[in-house]
Amino acid sequence: MAAMPAPIDLLKNVPLFTRVDDRGMKLLAASFTERSFKDGSALTSEGQGAAGFFVIETGSAVVTIDGAHRRTLGPGDYYGEIALVDGGLRSATITATSDGKAYGLSAWQFRPLVEENTTIAWPLLEALAGRIREIEAR
Repeated sequence: MAAMPAPIDLLKNVPLFTRVDDRGMKLLAASFTERSFKDGSALTSEGQGAAGFFVIETGSAVVTIDGAHRRTLGPGDYYGEIALVDGGLRSATITATSDGKAYGLSAWQFRPLVEENTTIAWPLLEALAGRIREIEAR
């Protein structure tokens, strides 16, 4: 069975991708891989290497940092966007609190996609700059 691309409507709700045009969204969606997760499974572990970026379609998960609850993730939420660019260590642990499905994109899939498609690259830079300004304003 062929892998299903990520639903474009799901990706359009990710702030990182809001400025990407329709052509770019189709390329992005086709690069994502569907991943299922089970209740109680660790989706990421704080301090571990980053495997990529994920958008949750169904299910829920809890985010903890140093064991302290930070927030709950559900459909439409995402994590690992900085890992797409810098491949750094995970800053939080994310544990599934139900069975669910997410779509993932690894850094090694993302980099050539951005390098070869300026219609994706520039909107992503704008979105990342906006995120940095938002964080600095806190």
